[in-house]
Amino acid sequence: MPPELPTLSFSDLKTHNGSKDCWIAVHSKIYDVTDFLEGHPGGSGIILKYAGNDATAAYDEIHAPGILEESLSSDKFKGLLDQAKVVPLPEDRIEGITTIEKTRGQSTSAETYTKPDLFKVISVHDFEDVAQKNLTAKAWAFYSSAATDLVTHHGNSSFYRRIMLRPRVMRNVAEVNTKRSILGCPSTAPFFVSPAAMARLAHPDGECAIARGCASEGIIQCVSNNASYPLASIIETGTTNQPFFLQVYVNVDRPKTTRLLHKARDLGIRAIFVTVDTHVSGKREADERIAAENVSSAISGAVASNDKKGGGMGRLMGQYIDKTLSWEDIPWIQETSQLPVVVKGIQCAADAKIAVSYGVKGIMLSNHGGRSLDTSQPAILTLLELHRLCPEVFDKVEVYIDGGITRGSDILKALCLGATAVGIGRPFLYSLCYGQEGVGHLSSMLKDELETSMRLSGITDVDQAHPGLVNTNDVDYLVPRSERHEWIGWRLRAKM
Repeated sequence: MPPELPTLSFSDLKTHNGSKDCWIAVHSKIYDVTDFLEGHPGGSGIILKYAGNDATAAYDEIHAPGILEESLSSDKFKGLLDQAKVVPLPEDRIEGITTIEKTRGQSTSAETYTKPDLFKVISVHDFEDVAQKNLTAKAWAFYSSAATDLVTHHGNSSFYRRIMLRPRVMRNVAEVNTKRSILGCPSTAPFFVSPAAMARLAHPDGECAIARGCASEGIIQCVSNNASYPLASIIETGTTNQPFFLQVYVNVDRPKTTRLLHKARDLGIRAIFVTVDTHVSGKREADERIAAENVSSAISGAVASNDKKGGGMGRLMGQYIDKTLSWEDIPWIQETSQLPVVVKGIQCAADAKIAVSYGVKGIMLSNHGGRSLDTSQPAILTLLELHRLCPEVFDKVEVYIDGGITRGSDILKALCLGATAVGIGRPFLYSLCYGQEGVGHLSSMLKDELETSMRLSGITDVDQAHPGLVNTNDVDYLVPRSERHEWIGWRLRAKM
């Protein structure tokens, strides 16, 4: 067993208060952070403000539990702080420590909002309404915002409404099965939690609450590269053998991504979803207008701040993403991780075919929830494009789709059009207003809606979903007839 570490007095801590010898206390534990000063994503200055002092309040405002243990070697843990002798910081040193005032939604009113009982929340839209009124203004803007004029964001959901179901009747639908294997992992439903950053903005337990909720419902969580909790902490929160996927943004500092991929493999992550549609962040104006809260990602190390362009957390936290990422990097990710790789962000048939040629195990049709390039086509149109231009893709890889899915009937439509499973992101963030119970409630609710849609469509197993159950005539004219035809047509029109 390791030797028992001493209990140190506040006076002992206070002697280590400079850039060459910097100790801090967090939750009664004392750490030597001297070697970490220059590598701290937020700069050394913020740590030096608390050199030789108890930094718990400042740490908790920005970081989730476990980040220090994740970032520092065990020899940097120097002992326990004798709390009986802690001297509070002077008022002139406490700037930035106090928790940001919680203005709910877009209002600055101090009026208290009382959440409805969870059993009264019966739809994704109800969860969204609760989140808008319960989250801080910045958290709501970060979660709900999308790029520029929100055309793609709204189209993601509205196009599902334009696809009609064609039910079959007089079928025995007493027993219904919604189970599906996703990349070889069992799931009780054909949907999973899409990667969504900084879940701790909605609930103190953040991604850990999502993990517990997924465990209770038997569904899979894809952890965001910008999660607020360390990857190990999220996985340890789950149950034995609970499957997790990890979404990865390739870091401009490639060794950091290498280390993350190795860690994912060692922790038992089942697959890597590499996001390829966000070399730069889209202009999310609602997010930019409100100053960034002091938060950081435990996995990527990205820190939110503000600059002359605004306080967009997505843009500011995504500055580490490598803009040189190309198809030639897929083999490196496959070899480094030794895990199944899914390309997330496919938006046309041509790229779907390229992804298949690189031997990936899956593709995810996604426009980043409308948060990247506005007026890019809704993902459901991309799914139809694959059917028209490269139907062979469905026999070679698993196909996933996300963006705008709010109903069980939406899930069924995607399955009928060949999706293996769908990803659901924002609604699970909104459900965190109720913590783990909210995550479980949302999952159960979507399963119920899916079962109802299946029964009323005349099928009893998700494997029975097929294109004959949907009518896509209202959107078919928007699907390209061929890559070559569209290009030739553009050239001819340009010459006229």
